[in-house]
Amino acid sequence: MTDDPRRTPLHDLHLSLGARMVPFAGWEMPVQYPKGVLAEHLHTRAQAGLFDVSHMGQVVITPQDGDMAAAALALESLIPADVLGLAPGRQRYGLFTNDAGGILDDLMFANCGDHFLLVVNAARAEHDIAHMGSLGGVTVTPVTDRGLLALQGPQAAEVLARLVPEAADMRFMDSRILPWKGVDLWVSRSGYTGEDGFEISVPEARLREFAEDLLDRPEVAPIGLGARDSLRLEAGMPLYGHDMDTGVTPAQAGLGWSIPKVRRTGGARAGGFPGAEAVLAELADGPAMIRRGLRPEGRAPIREGVAIFAEPSGGAPIGHVSSGGFGPSVGAPIAMARLPAALPDGATLYAELRGKRLPAAITPLPFITPSYKR
Repeated sequence: MTDDPRRTPLHDLHLSLGARMVPFAGWEMPVQYPKGVLAEHLHTRAQAGLFDVSHMGQVVITPQDGDMAAAALALESLIPADVLGLAPGRQRYGLFTNDAGGILDDLMFANCGDHFLLVVNAARAEHDIAHMGSLGGVTVTPVTDRGLLALQGPQAAEVLARLVPEAADMRFMDSRILPWKGVDLWVSRSGYTGEDGFEISVPEARLREFAEDLLDRPEVAPIGLGARDSLRLEAGMPLYGHDMDTGVTPAQAGLGWSIPKVRRTGGARAGGFPGAEAVLAELADGPAMIRRGLRPEGRAPIREGVAIFAEPSGGAPIGHVSSGGFGPSVGAPIAMARLPAALPDGATLYAELRGKRLPAAITPLPFITPSYKR
């Protein structure tokens, strides 16, 4: 038995590119390359960044009798989303909830015609697979022979189209199986940066070849976890284990939009998922606390765990930072925190940093304007 972190199939490539490796969610992952987090972040916003996300869990859900509608309804018993209404070739965002309405994980799910493909968080993959083991009428198969890449940035589509011309026609949240040099790529037009881009599942035996093919393009640079975090923070995207967890409901996480009318009270398929009563009541009434953006004054970042107060002195904290750091594209520190929902945008709060309270304004999310291809 070993506690050593797992390695993705691109481990040796990361080392050859000069990556600094760190443990993350049970894996050894590149946090940055020689050009550094700031340059990697700005390169992704300006051109195209390549991320190794092979640590994420890929799971295939296949109906045992070929009935995709029945498989969709089975997934809806765990995910408060419209799985049944998802057309073939399309993808959606969803959540696993627990009996109290807390979030077990967030995920992407795609209708691939004769099966569903789910992508779940690395630290929750084993849990999620076991969680889906209760589903009847479907076969749950972890994908163990493929890696996953994310190509993100305004030039991502142009670059990928040189290798896979059919990718150019895809829209945001399309999901397709496309050919490349004799193998099938599972491609979705999606990502975690706020930029246009793609996530590409590649057979493990060809993963390095495909990654190097992309990296040979002058527009593409390798990007580590450091810039991945600052990019998603600017885009107002929550991270599991930080901005949401089993004690945070969809409404509190600012993710109520992922639960459509058809699954809400009065909808054709209302409820039927774990914690539905609590989740739907809170969505109807509005949460007392919700994830909000913060812009601190000055240049000092406020990071996860920092206490937020209503006044410049005295009183108890009204919230804590769940994600925070410097936003290179914003040019200033930014943060997210669960705060009283009644507070208006623009309200000044106070972050306690090293014994001093610094003003921070509530700011609408996201901090940048996303550039998805609709």
